[in-house]
Amino acid sequence: MATIVRRIGTSPRARGSASGQTCPDIFELSDGNFAVIGTDVTDALDSALPGDASRADYERIVVVTRETLLSAKADIPDA
Repeated sequence: MATIVRRIGTSPRARGSASGQTCPDIFELSDGNFAVIGTDVTDALDSALPGDASRADYERIVVVTRETLLSAKADIPDA
């Protein structure tokens, strides 16, 4: 199992989540993949996926805030 190497972008607290109630986050893993903490919206968006998109039963559709992804942009490697 891969381990978390580092956070990508700023922490939720740095983005203004003092309460810990809204904590979307992105992490780089030791195997080069990324892990995302977001809101599970699979039930709401599954039927809206484009025809050339699909997900396995063990996959979920999650949403992270625009702010979370934009704060991570500078930390995401180009290759």
